[in-house]
Amino acid sequence: MSKDLLLEIGTEEIPAHYMPSILSQVKDLAGKSFGEAHIAYESIRTLGTPRRIALIMKGVAEKQADVSAKHKGPSVKIAYDADGNPTKAAMGFARGQKIDVKDLVVEDGYVYANVTSVGADTAGLLPDLMKGIVTGLNFPKSMHWGSLDFHFVRPIRWFVALFDKDVIPFELANVKSGKVSRGHRFLGTGDFEIESPAAYEETCKEHFLIVDPEVRKQMILDGLQKLADEKGGTIIMDDDLLEEVVYLVEYPTALCGEFDEDYLKLPEAAIITPMKDHQRYFPMRDKDGKLMNLFLTVRNGNDYHLETVQHGNERVLRARLDDAKFFFEEDKKHHLVDYTEKLKKIVFQDGLGTLYDKAQRLEKITVFLNHKLDLGLDDAKLQRASLLAKADLATQMVMEFTELQGVMGKEYALIDGEDKGVAEAINEQYQPRFAGDVLPQTDMGKVLGIADKFDTITGMFSRGFIPTGSQDPFALRRQTIGILNILMDAGWNLNCHEVFAFVLSLLGVEGEDAAKVMGQLDDYFTLRLKNIFQDKGMDYHIIDCVLASDTLNAYEEARRAQALIDADIMGKTDLLQAFTRVSNMIKGADNTGVNPDLFETEEEKALYSACQAMQVNLPQKYAVYDYEGVAEVLSEGIAAINDFLDNVLVMHKDEAVKENRLHLLALTYSLIQPLGDIKKLA
Repeated sequence: MSKDLLLEIGTEEIPAHYMPSILSQVKDLAGKSFGEAHIAYESIRTLGTPRRIALIMKGVAEKQADVSAKHKGPSVKIAYDADGNPTKAAMGFARGQKIDVKDLVVEDGYVYANVTSVGADTAGLLPDLMKGIVTGLNFPKSMHWGSLDFHFVRPIRWFVALFDKDVIPFELANVKSGKVSRGHRFLGTGDFEIESPAAYEETCKEHFLIVDPEVRKQMILDGLQKLADEKGGTIIMDDDLLEEVVYLVEYPTALCGEFDEDYLKLPEAAIITPMKDHQRYFPMRDKDGKLMNLFLTVRNGNDYHLETVQHGNERVLRARLDDAKFFFEEDKKHHLVDYTEKLKKIVFQDGLGTLYDKAQRLEKITVFLNHKLDLGLDDAKLQRASLLAKADLATQMVMEFTELQGVMGKEYALIDGEDKGVAEAINEQYQPRFAGDVLPQTDMGKVLGIADKFDTITGMFSRGFIPTGSQDPFALRRQTIGILNILMDAGWNLNCHEVFAFVLSLLGVEGEDAAKVMGQLDDYFTLRLKNIFQDKGMDYHIIDCVLASDTLNAYEEARRAQALIDADIMGKTDLLQAFTRVSNMIKGADNTGVNPDLFETEEEKALYSACQAMQVNLPQKYAVYDYEGVAEVLSEGIAAINDFLDNVLVMHKDEAVKENRLHLLALTYSLIQPLGDIKKLA
């Protein structure tokens, strides 16, 4: 027999962006807890609104499964005396396992106890399981309230905990579980009872609560689309904003508002940003792709007095757009370059100077990258873009709407008649702004973007601000991934070590301090690159092989990894085994100074001849990452390698002969070395 289970945690309003993680955690914790308790169930669902976190488990067994286990005891020699009678050791072991000593069995020279634990009733275990789920949740920030020594994302106000129709009794934070929930804060009639888990969703709906986030999401989409169709517009949809709105409301109703067409004279970003980021509104475009003086939003309630709510939203947006208009007009009274002087008074970071100092470094770093990558960009334009890169941070518009950094820099640069490439680079320097965001598209934007990120990351590491697993206040992880993705997307061969060294020299970090920071940066970038490759589904053997390089070149390592996969290098076991044997022998020997006159065996001559033959065809295949072709060429030397290693004593008593043989093996291994550390493929 089985029953359904419901756990609802009622709270004050939870931040919307916390909810997806919380619901995922609840599902994982429930599955793990019930699995470890050997309680079977059919399915798990998590539901939630801003004021409630709910877990529904269907088909929960009423009794734990019986668990059988075999426990190993002492050896037969210790367990029984010469006459076959159990010793104190055997009796003590049996007593500890709570079985009769006669029930011990003998296998492989040891005694074993086959123990079956009879499962307990699920109902008696549920209180602790429910408390474990609640206390096992983690949040970016927690609260404690009153005099309680208890932390949760927001104060807990009620628990609904039901196993079929029976309450699961437990207490946390002075709140006792029951079957009473609370309705919509404005539309509901107060508290109401949940009869059973099966009745949960429908009962909540009667009290204006749509507890399934997917149902709420579809209601929102349908409502927004209906209004957009009526107005002849196309919604500028933002998935992150949509998810946030889903977790801001319990009973959604879409509405449409309007603002004065005069505001459309502002740059689009100055209109859309206050709408989306500040008011959670969805902008619309007309059939020609132009921004409309309309917006869509979602009310947490029904359509009662919807016009009043609409006018209230319009009034709030009008105030935000008035601010934007004022800031825009004030900012235009000066050229963008004029704001660079104000950067001298804005500290970038303690020990790293001002934003003006950063701009001065960017001028040097962008030119360095331009020549290092042989891009042929105009150095003067790069320096101009670098000088203006942070200027908009001193404008009133960006100080009020920080999300517009770079965006307004581009707008003001174009108004001032700056080069279009320079203006676009100012905008693109911040891309990608978040996970999944677009990468910069222009070469100048890419160069300025990675220069800015290299300067920030290297500078922060030099000051000891190294991210940890849970702390990354300067978003260095995102910026590092941004650099690596830009380099791979652009196909730029850049040794990051050289950039680290150059930036550290600009920061005046030298000697042992520079070496220490270089090592930390190398480890950090390598780990981020490894994560990128893992996210692409690459085998960890391949990843470790290519990342064992002395250089840190994201594009080259990505190409090598993909080439190894395409060549099915993992399947070429004979080749890998032969060259791994060689690698194990050389122990740091170099491949210079091979003297054929010192050869004493036919195997030495054959291996040397094979190496010379392979050297002819390998360079052109390595150059185009034709690793299938590389494997074919290297496979021609397998027999010679194995013959040499099977029949030739490398550690010859004659030092000259020994060194010559080591040089020969080092020469042999150098032929496969461009693939990476092949020992990682084993």
